Amino acid sequence: MQEIKNRLPAGVSLLAVSKSQNEESIRDLAGFGQVDFGESRLQEAIKKKKNLYDLSRLKWHFVGKLQKNKVRGVIKEFDFIHSVDSISLLDRISKIAEEERKMPKIFLQVKFRDDPSKGGFLVEDLLESWSRINATNNIHLIGLMTIPPISLDFNQRKDLFRDCRNLANHLKLKDCSMGMSKDWGEAVEAGSTWIRVGSLLFGKRQILNK
Repeated sequence: MQEIKNRLPAGVSLLAVSKSQNEESIRDLAGFGQVDFGESRLQEAIKKKKNLYDLSRLKWHFVGKLQKNKVRGVIKEFDFIHSVDSISLLDRISKIAEEERKMPKIFLQVKFRDDPSKGGFLVEDLLESWSRINATNNIHLIGLMTIPPISLDFNQRKDLFRDCRNLANHLKLKDCSMGMSKDWGEAVEAGSTWIRVGSLLFGKRQILNK
């Protein structure tokens, strides 16, 4: 972990993606100063948070696909949501956040290349709806998130990451959540402010009881 952190420029944060890892693995990284952890399953995260109750400084990020029936639970349990991929989902988050008196930090997921396996706003749709999105209440809209298709090569991934950074700049959003274990270097070079790293920190995923 420290090797990665030493290579990160100022202003770039490391998110340890701890989904499918046990509590002791999280506790170990927290002992070295890691604060931000990413989960993609609500019930798994609730169990982990309960068992790590003494680590009150930890911040939790939801990084999976968010189903509408899970929004309330995610708002209650997570500080950041990285995967808001539609206006209807954003509206539901806004409504429930008001009811729960929460102000979640939101990344909008954007799809810059055709990829049937990934969700996200198309760039043109995001721009067309930006005034409405930007006026949404009860959220703190902080940035964009993107995941490149696995078929892209090094230069193509870097171009995609630059597209995301440029769009965030155009929309006056500070953060870009982009780059994972295999491509975080080019993401940082392109302007990422949050890298989501799992296997490089934890090794092979463990199988946990659901």
